[in-house]
Amino acid sequence: MSQWTALTLVALAGALAAAAPAGSTARFMPCPLKWRHLSSAGGELPVPVTGTQQTASLVCDIDGDGLNDIVIAERTKSPALVWLRRTEKGWVRYVIDEGPLPIEAGGAFHDIDGDGDVDLVFGGDWRSEKVWWWENPRPNYDPGRPWKRREIKSDGARQHHDQIFGDFDGDGRAELVFWNQGARKLLWAPVPADPTVSPWPLREIFSHPKLKHEGLAKADIDGDGRPELIGGGMWFKYRNGTFIAHVIDEKQAVGRAAAGLFRKGARPAVLFCLGETTGRLMMYECEGDPGAGGRWRGRDLLGVDVDHGHTLEVADVDGDGNLDILCAEMRLNGANEHARMWLLLGDGQGGFTPTVMAQGLCNHESRLADLDGDGRIDVLGKPYNWQTPRLDIWLNMGR
Repeated sequence: MSQWTALTLVALAGALAAAAPAGSTARFMPCPLKWRHLSSAGGELPVPVTGTQQTASLVCDIDGDGLNDIVIAERTKSPALVWLRRTEKGWVRYVIDEGPLPIEAGGAFHDIDGDGDVDLVFGGDWRSEKVWWWENPRPNYDPGRPWKRREIKSDGARQHHDQIFGDFDGDGRAELVFWNQGARKLLWAPVPADPTVSPWPLREIFSHPKLKHEGLAKADIDGDGRPELIGGGMWFKYRNGTFIAHVIDEKQAVGRAAAGLFRKGARPAVLFCLGETTGRLMMYECEGDPGAGGRWRGRDLLGVDVDHGHTLEVADVDGDGNLDILCAEMRLNGANEHARMWLLLGDGQGGFTPTVMAQGLCNHESRLADLDGDGRIDVLGKPYNWQTPRLDIWLNMGR
């Protein structure tokens, strides 16, 4: 066992109990779950990339073997995009794009070309006007052979932080939606009949004269059986060919977004956390009909500021049938040395027990997913530029 693994089997009962920053009255329990921590820093995982700005991550079953794989993007060196294939002996790195390529935070996966496997989408950062998709070559994988890259958006304004797929118009087919920060717009891109044709037709959902919004999620907000789009402190209702923006909290324009059924028998609640600055982890529930002027009430779930909370994920981590929340802080440029990684355990009635999994590590676009195929939800931890290139995994060993 390496030093890293030994130090971070995160059932460390007392070590993490005082997890709040100096001067705060809030105290958090250590996480009651047992975790096996693997890290590229300790040699248990392959080093994912060579550059130091790991901008994006995804978890999905790329090769169709029933096990989730890991995708990592980096924007300064080659390779720009890789996937870590889960095998019986661990993870093996495969190159998707040699790059270098200025990939921004975000990303999404979907079977774009209808051939039965997931393809990938990422957008360019402040230097690029492009959004790309990569065609999955299954079953012809080669660790050194990149995938075919095509363009969804090839010109116009730059920076595309966050993408999502969903059937928002109810036609039975998923569409791509993404923010274009340079244009201060939210854009809708139905998948063309021939997705290899570039660029795709784009339609504007929303624009703002000043703000550059971030964050995307989806949930059936109004109970009509169709997912609604969530992001930038708003939710968006599709009706008669257009999207109508409904404000939840205008102060949440820039940050992470998530949603889930945290209270049984109720409508989905919406989560926002500021990923690019300091703010609170907030949960919003609507009193009344959200589509007819219902009032959204926000609740502070932690009682302390979250410093660059660029990770916000929802899943049933402890296996009790109730949704839990992962919220974690960055260590941007090495700052925030006491960065916290919270797991809020839900009770199914809208209540949470905030616990701390780890401190002092960086989380940026970290993910919740089953990474070892045992049916339990694990954590993929990805830093942006702290001790990079680096990757961490916490395997859920139960209670």
